Amino acid sequence: MALRHAVLAALLDGEYSGYQLAKAFDIGVANFWHALPQQLYAELAKLEKDGLVAGRHVVQETRPNKRLFHVTEAGRAELEAFAAAASKPSFIRDDLLVKVQAADRIGTASVIEQLDGRARAADAKIEQLGALLRQLRGACDEEEFLLHGERIGPYLTCLRGLAFETEHRDWCRRIASVLRARQRPGAGA
Repeated sequence: MALRHAVLAALLDGEYSGYQLAKAFDIGVANFWHALPQQLYAELAKLEKDGLVAGRHVVQETRPNKRLFHVTEAGRAELEAFAAAASKPSFIRDDLLVKVQAADRIGTASVIEQLDGRARAADAKIEQLGALLRQLRGACDEEEFLLHGERIGPYLTCLRGLAFETEHRDWCRRIASVLRARQRPGAGA
């Protein structure tokens, strides 16, 4: 997947300025695709040049003028072609896993500290995703929203993000606990 597809998918919810797109990415899309604001601005320019998004200037009296972008029909066709193409299997690429792999040979104190930090970060992300899920479904309960909600895609990706963060947090806590137990005098190996 290219960044362009993630940007096009995010713009399906309406017109966004580059700033608003960066905020939308940070809240919802970031759980499956990370991009810096500078990358988003550059991608918007490429997408506009390719005719996949269109921008318009909005004059504001008390603030700087801004540009709002929306997906064009060509952009929708690009997304449809992307959705129809086979997806590659996902994989994990995480430097913390390399550190855990080597922990019993290099020492565990700093690895445990990083695992604890990752667990705390996952807790914060879990809270954020939970709030976003509640916001997306409004007054509906989850089952009703899943069956009848107007825009289901962002909700489903947030559910995946929540499951990922929950499992990641639990794994970090378990591995930190295992490494702590192995540090105690008398612990095996």
